[in-house]
Amino acid sequence: MTSPLAPYRRITIKIGSALLVDGATGKLRSSWLADLAADIAALRAAGRDIVIVSSGAIALGRGLLGLSAIALTLEQSQAAASAGQIALSQAWAEALGRHAIVTGQILITPNITEERRYYLNARTTIATLLGLGAVPIINENDSVATAEIRYGDNDRLSARVATMIEADCLVLLSDIDGLYTAPPATHPGASHLPEVRAITPSVEAMAGGAASHLSRGGMTTKIEAGKIATQAGTAMIIAKGTQTHPLAALADGARHTLFHPAQSRAQARKRWIMGTLAVAGSVQVDAGAARALQTGKSLLPVGVTKVTGEFGRGDAIGVNNPDGTEIARGLASLHSQEARLVMGKHSDTVVELLGAGNRAALIHRDNLVLVGTKEDSHEPS
Repeated sequence: MTSPLAPYRRITIKIGSALLVDGATGKLRSSWLADLAADIAALRAAGRDIVIVSSGAIALGRGLLGLSAIALTLEQSQAAASAGQIALSQAWAEALGRHAIVTGQILITPNITEERRYYLNARTTIATLLGLGAVPIINENDSVATAEIRYGDNDRLSARVATMIEADCLVLLSDIDGLYTAPPATHPGASHLPEVRAITPSVEAMAGGAASHLSRGGMTTKIEAGKIATQAGTAMIIAKGTQTHPLAALADGARHTLFHPAQSRAQARKRWIMGTLAVAGSVQVDAGAARALQTGKSLLPVGVTKVTGEFGRGDAIGVNNPDGTEIARGLASLHSQEARLVMGKHSDTVVELLGAGNRAALIHRDNLVLVGTKEDSHEPS
């Protein structure tokens, strides 16, 4: 049997809090981590680049600080993360250090993947660590993140990291062995899905909520992570991580769900646009503009029929077809007030209204990516 991981050379692995930390004691599951480290060492010995996105800082920190409440305040969560990040980093360094693997810690906040300069800096740091033979350990910087700006779960964070570093595959280790037609805890007759070709609304409807107080994610956030990853050309696997040597078990054929990626990769800049944390607004276009976008054209104001939300130049916005379905996403060349002023108008009128120094396109084709299709990339990064 061929290992499900065999086709992939660069793999991002996401580890949830409930796997790393014992829910009853708040202590690190050291034996489990040691087994996982051995699996990672084996993958690296086989020539794979490995990047870890690890939860667990808050879960470890709450134990260290004696915070017993199930629900923590934002300030308590930040304090727990501050203490737990040190313990988490040490745990990974020791576990992988036994295999002569050096680790590097990177703490990320949402602006890192939203702002191009920070995005490129973070990607360069990760690539440099990999080139030096190290394993980057990445986590959301919960000690400074607020309720308004945080990713909210490391499933989506891991997907953004995977697309940022152009990983071939994202592996989400979980307490469940993949996607079922309904949450198996409440639907005993639910069927396991070994693979998902495309994430459709019916697939999204199969997801449930978070499993425990230690985990902010659930199957819903895993499906959202899958949308981010697969749209950018990265495969995703959900596999059970509770057993010993979970990656070795996966390689030996343990049950899992594979989410197939798009057939080709987005351009580096377009990968970043698709992975943006949240769109600031949206525009609706007529059928002619929708067809033009599919052929690689820029979005011109003449094809816009509706502008929703408030956004500035450079903000990410969605593009919806006449039925209201998102067909593209891009960076706005105009702010929302200008877009409302010129929507439905031809380019010469746009120049008269906004001045000759303004770009005629609402979204230039270089700053636009189609939803559901990917283009081959030769753009230098």
